[in-house]
Amino acid sequence: MKQRFYKMHGIGNDYIYFDCFEKELEDPAKTAVKLSDRHFSVGGDGIILVCKSKVADGKMRMFNADGSEGKMCGNGIRCVGKFLYEVKGIKKDVLTVETLSGVKTLYMGVENGEVRSVTVNMGKAELNPKNIPARFQGESAVNVPLQVNGETAMVTCVSMGNPHCVVFGGDPYLLDLEKIGRGFETHEAFPESVNTEFIRVIKRNELQMRVWERGSGETWACGTGACAAAVASVLNGYCDKNEEILVHLRGGDLTIKYTDDAVFMTGPAEFAFTGEAEV
Repeated sequence: MKQRFYKMHGIGNDYIYFDCFEKELEDPAKTAVKLSDRHFSVGGDGIILVCKSKVADGKMRMFNADGSEGKMCGNGIRCVGKFLYEVKGIKKDVLTVETLSGVKTLYMGVENGEVRSVTVNMGKAELNPKNIPARFQGESAVNVPLQVNGETAMVTCVSMGNPHCVVFGGDPYLLDLEKIGRGFETHEAFPESVNTEFIRVIKRNELQMRVWERGSGETWACGTGACAAAVASVLNGYCDKNEEILVHLRGGDLTIKYTDDAVFMTGPAEFAFTGEAEV
């Protein structure tokens, strides 16, 4: 069966979106694996289903390129907001989206009827290792040692609806991320695997980031990862709470603000193209 899709991205973090308000895909995991291939299919970091919700303006389901379902996607949810506003005609300045990590509130930046940027209330950062989940003792894991690939890394663990491991160091683009990233993703310290952010502190409240996402490998951007990196940077004394933190990713920039009440993420959402695919 052929079904229309929308290719969208948030600073290069690209997903294939399906309008599932009337009918959901029968096997989204299999569809994600098939369509995400960049050589033989549409290509993307996964697929996202935009569905009806009983508790919000819309519901998001996200599947990684390997078919695993994710609880949250920061760049993806901004695109879902644009999708709801422009495709589904829900013309609200403030939208709500149901995810497996709860209902998120989106503040739409609209110019001439088009959504240019979206600010997402990502909720509170989870620091307790047992809730991330990560196998570390204590109420938080901030700058703690972890043996990975035969070397000791100092890591900070945060959940933004999905687990993140943040590592500070030099230029992240000098790393062999294919080797290093998989070592973190499959480490026994993370029972549900983990997304890993490699961070260089440029100056106060400004970071450079490279990310390895579980189930997808290296991606050009990760919204929840940028949030986790900002939180970890505050906890380690590199950035300031309640101030905007600029995060440079491979695909572009995100602005993050970490407060006592929530983490706020601001960035663009864009359409690339539409088409039909067999599902």
